[in-house]
Formats: sequence, C-alpha cells, structure tokens
Amino acid sequence: MQLFDSHCHLNDNIYNKDMDAVVRRANDAGVKSLMIVGITGETSEQAVKIAETYPGCYASVGVHPHDAKSCSEEIISRLIQLAKKIKVKAWGETGLDFNRMYSPKDAQEKWFVRQLETADKLNLPLIFHERDSGGRFLEILKVHYHDTGRQGVVHCFSGNKKELDHYLKLGLHIGITGIVTIKTRGRELRKLVEGIPIDRLLVETDAPYLTPAPEKNHTRRNEPAFVRFVLLKLAEVLGADPEPLADRIWNNTIKLFNI
Repeated sequence: MQLFDSHCHLNDNIYNKDMDAVVRRANDAGVKSLMIVGITGETSEQAVKIAETYPGCYASVGVHPHDAKSCSEEIISRLIQLAKKIKVKAWGETGLDFNRMYSPKDAQEKWFVRQLETADKLNLPLIFHERDSGGRFLEILKVHYHDTGRQGVVHCFSGNKKELDHYLKLGLHIGITGIVTIKTRGRELRKLVEGIPIDRLLVETDAPYLTPAPEKNHTRRNEPAFVRFVLLKLAEVLGADPEPLADRIWNNTIKLFNI
C-alpha cells in the first residue's frame, strides 16, 4: 500500500535523536509521504527544514490555538515568508480549543480569523484543530471560510454527527487518527466513519500523540509508520479492500495539498 500520513509532528523534540530511523521505518511500512505540521513560528521553521531534508515530506505553517496568546503580526509575516517555500503545501494547524484554554478565547478567535484570511490570500489549504468550542468554530468558518473556495481538513476528528454534517457541507476533508483503533474511545468514531464520503477521508497519526492499537501496547510514542493501522481499521469498519482504499485516500491527500 502507498500511504500518506496527512498530519504528524516530526518537528517535536522527541524525534531529535532518531529522525532518520523514524522516516526510514515509515517508508518501509509503505508511508511514502508525510505532512509535518507547524504550530508556532519556531516549529513551522523546523517543519520546513525537515521537509526539505527528506523526499516525500511536506510542511505546513501556522499557529495552534494553544499558542494564540503568543501570536503577533510579526509571527504571521514570518510564516508568510516560510509559506513561499516549495515544500510548504498547507496553512495550519489553526482553529479553536476551549478545552484546556492555554490561550484566552479572544486571542484564539482573533488569530484564527487572521490565519484564515492569510491562507486565502496565499491560496493554501487549511489544517484545522477544534475542541470543545461550543459551535464557535463553525460560526467563524461560515463567515470567513465557506465562500473562499479554499480547501481544508478537520484534523483528528472526534466530534458528533451534527458537527460532521456541517464540516462535510463546507466541503472539508476529515482526518482520522489512531483513535479509530481504540476499543472504547473509538466506538462512536467508528460509527461516524461510515457516513464520511470516501473522497473526503484522510488518515493521520498526529505523531507523537494518539498511538494506535496494537502499537499502543508496546510504545507511547506514535510515529508515521503506524498510520498503516489507521488505514487497516478504516478498511475493516467500511468493509473495504485495504489496498484500493489506501489508493483512494492517497489521491484525496495529494489533491487536497496540491502535490
């Protein structure tokens, strides 16, 4: 199978000592491409550097809602310059997270809107993060996103059917992580996956987080090679042959990121 991990954080310090081995294991597992996601100015620069080092790796630049309180026009300008690099194929991870509240709501909303506007000007697809925003995320998207013609993905989808329906109406792709492989935690997600059109599905690890089963029984650190288990679980849930499904999701991903 040819697989694309559509969301990972190889720019996390946890990979500093064995980056070459991590990328090699991914390639050996059929994971031929990776999207390395920025969440701050610094990690966006790291994502681009890694993408420029390894064939098949690409980068996104952006400011995560957790880091919105530290965002500034200077950082946005810095990211705009980074976005001109040939390996940068998306803007994000951006959105709203009202769960842990590492940044105040007003700061999150201000810089979310600013990044939506910036991605639109740069003609880049968006990588979205949403958690417990109580509908505010969708409200902002409906005002600042739905008529732009941009494309995007709701990464690590773990919402409900109503939210999923709204995302699909907005034309968004849906990123599925290792949560789908977890017996109890993934139960509702496995039900919802059946309602996602095949041409909107992406697979991702969100590495180093959300290690899928069965690997979670052996290691806490997720890595791109493990996206294979997400694909296999999706195939099981959908009653699909894994190889054609992998090909379809690969094509969805390269189309979304204009690769």
